[in-house]
Amino acid sequence: MGRESMERLQICSFPGQLESLKRIAQFVLTAAEAAGLDKKRSYQLRQAVDEIATNSIIHGYYEANLQGELVCQASWDDTAVAITLEDTGIPFDPTQQPPPSDLTQSLDQRAIGGLGIHLAKQSVDQFFYERVGDRNRNKLLINRP
Repeated sequence: MGRESMERLQICSFPGQLESLKRIAQFVLTAAEAAGLDKKRSYQLRQAVDEIATNSIIHGYYEANLQGELVCQASWDDTAVAITLEDTGIPFDPTQQPPPSDLTQSLDQRAIGGLGIHLAKQSVDQFFYERVGDRNRNKLLINRP
């Protein structure tokens, strides 16, 4: 994404709690609409962000007995829309997780875990992760039409 023509929405912070997921989804959909994404691509971006935010809250905070927030930033230029999610939960790089190996099996036979991250990666055009200080930073991009 080129910095010259980048527009940016206000950065929003949300408590690292499951109750925040609805507000995070609204933040994403507002950004997608402002950037001119169609309904299908907006839904894909919202779904991917929801999966990553849910994992950050459950695994990064709840299961680790930590509290924190999710910081969301939306930006776009002529080529793409990006949502960046940051949390201070335990370090976790979703880009290093292999896809579930048993996707052809029925739900009751499939191993638990990994499907949400797989869906998130498949829903966006690009997915980046980096650990910056004590923060996980996930950046999800959808190409603009």
